Amino acid sequence: MYELGGDESFTLTDLAAAISAAAGKQVAYADLPVADLAQVLSAAGLPAELAEVLADADRGMNRGEMYTDSGDLRRLIGHPPATLADALAVALRS
Repeated sequence: MYELGGDESFTLTDLAAAISAAAGKQVAYADLPVADLAQVLSAAGLPAELAEVLADADRGMNRGEMYTDSGDLRRLIGHPPATLADALAVALRS
């Protein structure tokens, strides 16, 4: 089994700061409690069950549960993965 991840770790606060820098607009990250985030997602039109799963996944990401430093992705693709800044630059050009 492979554990795929980039070479740099970042928090959701870091992600918001990187998006702000890349987009030239202020983006803030608000760390909502799981129940509140699920409610926001449901209000945005997601089915309640999916909203709860995503809210729980957000909690796990905040705890570092998605972090890996395995290097598997780098070895599989044969080069360093895109950095956060590079990935955002490409996404914002689309």
